[in-house]
Amino acid sequence: MEFIENKVFDEIQIGDTATLTHTLTVEDIRLFALVSGDVNPTHMDAQYAEDQESHKVSGHSLWAGTLLSNLLGNQLPGPGTVYREQNLQFQRQVFLGETIIVTITVKEKQEKDHLVIFDCHCENQDGEVIYNGCANVYAPEEKVKRPRAMLPEVHINMPGAQLERLVKMTEKFDPIRMAVVHPVDTNSLMGAIDAAKANLIVPVLFGPRSKIAAVAEEEGVNINDYEVIDTEHSHEAAAKAVAMARSGDVDAIMKGSLHTDELMHEAIRRDTGVTSSRRMSHVFLMDVPTYPRPLMVTDAAINIEPNLETKRDIVQNAIELAHALGVEQPKVALLSAVETVSPKMRSTLEAAALCKMADRRQITGGIVDGPLAFDNAVSTKAAEIKKITSAVAGQADILVAPDLESGNMVAKQLEYLADAQSSGIVLGARVPIALTSRADSVLSRMASCALALLLVRNKKPQLDR
Repeated sequence: MEFIENKVFDEIQIGDTATLTHTLTVEDIRLFALVSGDVNPTHMDAQYAEDQESHKVSGHSLWAGTLLSNLLGNQLPGPGTVYREQNLQFQRQVFLGETIIVTITVKEKQEKDHLVIFDCHCENQDGEVIYNGCANVYAPEEKVKRPRAMLPEVHINMPGAQLERLVKMTEKFDPIRMAVVHPVDTNSLMGAIDAAKANLIVPVLFGPRSKIAAVAEEEGVNINDYEVIDTEHSHEAAAKAVAMARSGDVDAIMKGSLHTDELMHEAIRRDTGVTSSRRMSHVFLMDVPTYPRPLMVTDAAINIEPNLETKRDIVQNAIELAHALGVEQPKVALLSAVETVSPKMRSTLEAAALCKMADRRQITGGIVDGPLAFDNAVSTKAAEIKKITSAVAGQADILVAPDLESGNMVAKQLEYLADAQSSGIVLGARVPIALTSRADSVLSRMASCALALLLVRNKKPQLDR
């Protein structure tokens, strides 16, 4: 057991020192902001900080000052110390990844009130001074030695961080032409305009011009810079958008204010739609704050009860999306209620068959395993307890649901119980189709556009049906 022990006033000698070394991490910055309430962009926004003059003191340096209380309260004098005052002169910022060394040295003792005055010095690993100053404390009179308190393990959840990284991945690419179908409400129109301002898409707006213009006027935006294809109603908007996608005049499609069925009905028409040799499927890209990587859930929107052949396409579509996102060997978990094959459960039999199809290269580009229960797919601890040996268990990138109902439940539970944010895309067609929802946040819509852009720029040829 680790103990913490103090030095009482009589034990302290002039010249006594204590030192603490620490490297600044992202978690440190976020915890400092959480506890102090200080969200100064100088230390919360990397781009803003880079634009500032280097001599200005940032919150990183203020955080470094708090390490004094660690030294004084834990080492010298230690438990029982009471702060009186401190005076620090900061000379430079502390930057992410820097190692700082804080040293305190006893400068003076005053018998009255058992006051101890410390010289305080902080520098980085290169000897550059962060601050100098002094701190005055009342030293303890009674000896204390007790077990060191165990601090709780803290994880800082940043909702949307994975989706923000997804959007940043598109910075090296030119925007794509995207058909925005029936954007006659605020969310769908402004989502398209925000994505255009972020250089993700060049929107082509399909719908009644008067209705689109009315929304734009209400929001105070100018749509004169965007191409508008005037249609009488949403059905015509869907048909014209799909026709332009089929002819190659637009690179992708985004759903606006119309029902998904109405858009997909046009997309799957054999002679006029955008079908390919691959079955279409939908993927939710989930940003789950408690999971260390983006998590894909498929299929939760299109294929209601997919058979084995359809599931093969669902898996392959998701793998190719992962490749477009830079995941070279995505780990695919085939979900069921159990992790063993049972003749009484079709999902386990099909999972086993899909694994064998992957072995025989009927599915390529990923590591496929199943059946796996949800807990075994996302928790290494659960997999260890059940003694599951698998390269996928506990670290899945892709969750393949047995059917639409269970996939939809998984995605919605992650969203509403785990504070996940999501974006969605339809795969397996000639062009990506973003099925946005009226309830989607601006970030979710931006991320869906980013998914479409990455897919287009990393597209593999699909055979037309």
